[in-house]
Amino acid sequence: MPRQRKCRMINETPNVTYFKPKGVPMRDLAEVYLPLDGFEAIRLADLNELSHEEAAQQMNISRQTFGRILSSARYAVAKAIVGGLALKIIRGGEHNRPGENEKQPGFTPSKAGAMMIQNRPEPGHADTKENLTMKKIAVTSDGPTLDDLVDPRFGRAAGFIVVDPETLEFSYVENGAAQARSRGAGIQAAETLANTGAGAVLTGYVGPKAFAALSAAGIKIAQNLENMTVREAVQQYNKGQVSWAEPSEAKGMGK
Repeated sequence: MPRQRKCRMINETPNVTYFKPKGVPMRDLAEVYLPLDGFEAIRLADLNELSHEEAAQQMNISRQTFGRILSSARYAVAKAIVGGLALKIIRGGEHNRPGENEKQPGFTPSKAGAMMIQNRPEPGHADTKENLTMKKIAVTSDGPTLDDLVDPRFGRAAGFIVVDPETLEFSYVENGAAQARSRGAGIQAAETLANTGAGAVLTGYVGPKAFAALSAAGIKIAQNLENMTVREAVQQYNKGQVSWAEPSEAKGMGK
């Protein structure tokens, strides 16, 4: 049975959750995603100037986990600023506010109490298909449009098309951080993908380490979807014609 994962304490939430370059139409912008725990990490470390140990205690996580969250968050902000991209702060995972109405929509400052952010459900969780993250799926892609080919490599894919399979609205997330690594590209790509809030990924193949990282984040994996466009892969998903991989299928595969 999977070990119960700690909730992440969020003491302050943003009033504004979307930032874009001035004068650039939304249709011409790709998005970079900053998860809420990344926002909190930046607030504690860079604004409040807490040490990693102090900030980790406030978020109810280990110092190592805090370091990983902060590094990923800083990369997302830098990517948006340097690349002139839109930055979207996403909730991600399950949450509740002690003493507040859980059905209250949107982000509001939590002055009366802290927010608790849980990691996504483990694979096989009964509510996985109903989770909001399944409203978005990701497809490894050679380029930034639905008509580009599926990149058969997960870890070293050029990027990810993050798409609403019902409306086909999409954004493109580059995978440059993983491509720059000589080792561990799959794990870095899994972290980048987890930050988009997607609940599933369609690709060619996923290596065992990346497979484990995606599974730990509650992201479902469909493989063997190469030699088609991203649009065609999404169509197969909508028709229920993709096969979800099991952990045993990752054994012996490339990184």
